[in-house]
Amino acid sequence: MTGLWPGHTLPGVRLPDLTSPDTSELPVYRQIAEQLREQIESGEVGEGARLPTIRSLASVLGVNRDTVSLAYESLASLGLVESTVGRGTFVRRRGAVRVEGEAPAIALGAQVEQLMHFDASRPRYPAAPDAVAMNALIPDPSLYPIRDFRRCLDEVLDGEGAELFMYGDSQGHAGLRETIAKRLADVGIATGADDLVLCHGASQGLALAVRLFASAGETIAVESPTYTNMLGALVGLGVRAAGVPTGDDGPDLDVLDAVLARPDVKAFYTIPTFHNPLGTTTSVGHRRKLLAIAARHGKPVIEDAFEMDLRLRGRRVPPLAALDDAGVVVHLSSFSKSLFPGVRTGAIAARGRAVEGLVALKRASDLADSLPLQAALDAFVRAGLYDRHLARLKPVLCERLDALLEALRAHMPEGTRFTEPEGGYQLWVELPFEVDTRDLLSDAARVGVLFAPGSHFLPDRGPSRGMRLTIAQSETRVIEPAIRALAGVVAQARTSETPRKSTAGVQL
Repeated sequence: MTGLWPGHTLPGVRLPDLTSPDTSELPVYRQIAEQLREQIESGEVGEGARLPTIRSLASVLGVNRDTVSLAYESLASLGLVESTVGRGTFVRRRGAVRVEGEAPAIALGAQVEQLMHFDASRPRYPAAPDAVAMNALIPDPSLYPIRDFRRCLDEVLDGEGAELFMYGDSQGHAGLRETIAKRLADVGIATGADDLVLCHGASQGLALAVRLFASAGETIAVESPTYTNMLGALVGLGVRAAGVPTGDDGPDLDVLDAVLARPDVKAFYTIPTFHNPLGTTTSVGHRRKLLAIAARHGKPVIEDAFEMDLRLRGRRVPPLAALDDAGVVVHLSSFSKSLFPGVRTGAIAARGRAVEGLVALKRASDLADSLPLQAALDAFVRAGLYDRHLARLKPVLCERLDALLEALRAHMPEGTRFTEPEGGYQLWVELPFEVDTRDLLSDAARVGVLFAPGSHFLPDRGPSRGMRLTIAQSETRVIEPAIRALAGVVAQARTSETPRKSTAGVQL
């Protein structure tokens, strides 16, 4: 791919070739940066030359603007270019490559570079302090039972004192493991305290589970769309993601069967209950078929049950771990969404050698968790305060969810499809025309609404006409006006957006 920059007249400047065998193994932003660096260092692109705008280069190369932005940032870190707001990006003068006192460029590891690229592709929300944060999946701080938790913390500190400030068991506080095991037994998961490993929320649990089953260069099958922090964990560990199309009925089982047959695929990650971002819950029949496929291939299943305690309506569906006769499921749970994130406590339930492996990984990662927080949480749950908190929280969430569903029906354009969750904080909206919802973020923020674009949850970060909306921090009174404003942005986009192909892979 060669030629002039679009809209510029710089003779001899070549567009990066994203099919070049010399750089094809690198992340796309590094392919762009490396080829531009060669042109700059060879003198092919002269000092003071103005590079194309991020928007124009992204358009002609068919990549996301964040990818080009990261490429330019990489060149700037090497002292090769400099950017000025309102003027653009220019090749630095040779004498200006390094100024006195300027820090030298530091080479980072390849996986860190890839993780930085992944982070750069996250949605960049415009500053909108008064916007309704329907992108947020952090529980509403006004609903935190802080006083009750403080009393439990004071109680355990008075009772156990200095012992809580020692290094604890890598497996976690014994009392809390017993308490969690009893709660898991109530939902049909036959496990004991010795089968649990506590961790810093479900996020660390995901990283430990991935490391338990896969090494760098190997693959984990994931739903598409899926939890974006799982995708980030895979990138950071150098593990590939194999997407399985997922919709209302759960992951496509035929595709899953084919993916798990691959020798490089070591496990399957799934969120069967209150899926993030879809909000859906799969049936018992689907769960049994999924487990049979995994058992036939001898591949473990990582079940993320991060919102399992937030059922708002409908009948409870047994977790995968409760239906698992073959011992293939590793079950993750957390208090971050049902209580508050600051408690930083999750649990991994596994069997046999998998537990030993998780303990070894936990010890190698951070030795142990915070005993004071785990002891206080144990006291909080045992005293019935956690269940009391859930009893106060659920009616609030029900009211918010009803308001959101009613507003979507009333204001979104005809043909819009959306899920109707039985619990949790999130639901998925699929627009009735082809548009990359990333392009709607700034306009939505301008009218006071924030949402998470569908691309954020896709393994390839491709365009999507979907979006995730949440009720975590949205009071009931602001939901209808927010959706009405968002619908206006969508209507405007429908009349002005250039049609494009969606790669969302979501089947609603």
